[in-house]
Amino acid sequence: MTSVPERQQHVEWIREAVASGARVNKACAEAGLTARTLQRWTQQGDVVADARTTAVKVAPNKLSDAERKAILDTCARAEYASLPPCQIVPQLADKGVYLASESTMYRVLHAAGQLNRRGRAKKPRHVAMPTTHQANGPNEVWCWDISYLPGPALGTYWYLYFFEDIFSRKAVGWEVCAQESGEDAAVILTRCVMSEQCFRKILILHSDNGSPMKAATMLAKMYELGITPSRGRPRVSNDNPYSESLFRTLKYCPQWPTKGFATLESAQGWVRDFVQWYNNDHRHSGIRFVTPAQRHQGKDVEILARRHELYQAARAARPERWSGKTRNWTPMGPVMLNPEREENVVPMAA
Repeated sequence: MTSVPERQQHVEWIREAVASGARVNKACAEAGLTARTLQRWTQQGDVVADARTTAVKVAPNKLSDAERKAILDTCARAEYASLPPCQIVPQLADKGVYLASESTMYRVLHAAGQLNRRGRAKKPRHVAMPTTHQANGPNEVWCWDISYLPGPALGTYWYLYFFEDIFSRKAVGWEVCAQESGEDAAVILTRCVMSEQCFRKILILHSDNGSPMKAATMLAKMYELGITPSRGRPRVSNDNPYSESLFRTLKYCPQWPTKGFATLESAQGWVRDFVQWYNNDHRHSGIRFVTPAQRHQGKDVEILARRHELYQAARAARPERWSGKTRNWTPMGPVMLNPEREENVVPMAA
């Protein structure tokens, strides 16, 4: 703040400059002021002091000690002891009582050290992202899930168990059952391991948090087979993207029976044909359009090399038709599961 003598001195200098022919704005700028400031200082004719020094300060609108005590006493009553302010305020309003706003109650309780979780419910917790896994070859990281297949009547379903290798996208095992259980999952998993001949090898099996995935029978079988379980977050589908993608391919193929499956046997037969096509005929876009079986057996390197040679020969024959490089036929490298947490990647042992 500028004192009155300093203001008077500045105003006197500016008036002398203006009397000598200077413009007001230029004179104020030389004094380090603006024309608006000069007008405010001299609006009563004489130079006035800063109004902030004489302004009457209004006391802050805060609660009195009695009001704070009333809030704390009310929140401590037996009928409100287990309720948060968001529940207490409307209940008081229904009784014709207003003590303070909801946010004010929260502040008062916080200041008194009483803003703790009320009731028996557990405190919300942050669920971290699942660990990232890297598959450098087949039978290193599998994923599995269960999907519904429509039955003969509305609201009836068969249960499709599907196990997939994320490196090759091969369906390594499946079954259609009449119920959803950990016992059936354990039997199917054993069949998958025996079929792929990877018993007691380093293998990670990723799934969601469904009850069959966490069943004691399933976990015991995984321990027996030397398989490490991996879990996604509850109700988060993109933690198991490969299974979700496989189910979409299955349910949106042209042969999908829109009217459902009349019997369990018909559902099993249809899925058997689908797996045969998917593993051996379907060119998967995520693995450079080779079949999952070719990728699983390591044949994709030779196949993609032949494609690359073909494209190079075509470019050499008609170079005017190629404005840049040929199509990328380089084999896909390692496959990541939930790669968002790159700082916590767990690569498979060589």
